[in-house]
Amino acid sequence: MTDESLKQRAQEVYETLCQTMDHRGWKYQKDEAELVIHFGVRGDDLPMGMILVVDAPRQLIRVMSPMPFNFDESKRADGAIAVCTASYRLAEGNFDYNLNTGRVVFRMTASYRDSDIGEGLFRHLIDYSCTVVDAYNDKFQAINEGNLEIMQFVSAVLS
Repeated sequence: MTDESLKQRAQEVYETLCQTMDHRGWKYQKDEAELVIHFGVRGDDLPMGMILVVDAPRQLIRVMSPMPFNFDESKRADGAIAVCTASYRLAEGNFDYNLNTGRVVFRMTASYRDSDIGEGLFRHLIDYSCTVVDAYNDKFQAINEGNLEIMQFVSAVLS
């Protein structure tokens, strides 16, 4: 595909993403130049910031949700264990972890190369990502604050 056809296809995918958000009645911020959407979701405990990106050159849809905190330096090894354990159990997506900063981001991708993309895919990406982030963000924070021991977390997740 030429650069122009990649951009045109990405724009079509982005418009479908915006339609999905509109049909749900959700509020969101658009960055049309970058093909990015930002929105927030309220889970059972911590607020979740979500970022959806249509990546034209790679023909990917990327969903990202950064945790609203970074692991403290003294808890970074526990953070690494927690993130690896949680990611191991996931059917889709993963948690990315920066050991230097303690930053955790949930990430999920889907390719739209040679595919018909509809609202069902976007609903799945959003709903699954929100479910996973909501399931783990408070536990990661509890580990960081010393309210949950890492081995308790590992045992609970792997049992």
